[in-house]
Amino acid sequence: MRLENIKVGIAITGSFCTLRDFIVHIKKLSEECAELTAIFSEAVNNYDTRFGSAWERKEIIEGITGQKPITTITEAEPIGPKQLFDVLTVAPCTGNTLAKLAAGITDNAVTMAVKAHLRNSKPVVIGLSTNDGLGANAKNLGQLLNTKNIYFIPFYQDDPVNKKKSITFRQELLIDAIEMALEDKQLQPVLWRE
Repeated sequence: MRLENIKVGIAITGSFCTLRDFIVHIKKLSEECAELTAIFSEAVNNYDTRFGSAWERKEIIEGITGQKPITTITEAEPIGPKQLFDVLTVAPCTGNTLAKLAAGITDNAVTMAVKAHLRNSKPVVIGLSTNDGLGANAKNLGQLLNTKNIYFIPFYQDDPVNKKKSITFRQELLIDAIEMALEDKQLQPVLWRE
């Protein structure tokens, strides 16, 4: 196991098109760490989309982790005081969640999980997937790239011709990024050329 004895939280936000393909990497992560706990944003927990139903997502993630996901602020708050995780990953992370993290807004289970985890000066690894990463969210990305204990899974422009401001993370680098973050290092190159 690459992450032997490591307890990992994986906070999942509503980039539904990304999440469908990312499930395989969540499964790999569960096989490499001591314990994996999911945290769902309200959208992931409740919205049915063309990419699947909320019920299906819960069933799949519960099957991988062996436990129910954290879905509320009150369930996420003990993450800090009880030091539940060695590392917390937010992936896929929407632009909306990125903006909230940059502004210090705590209004759902995912943002509370990050706030609670960071109070222990432990690493948070972000897998960004947003259509406005190089637009309105560029300032938030820049701020978080320069924030202690925040690390990014390397990302790239996924469609520079048709979606010039869209970026997404290299899903296959999830475990590599976590390993580096646990050593207080950013996996490089953070800007990946596809």
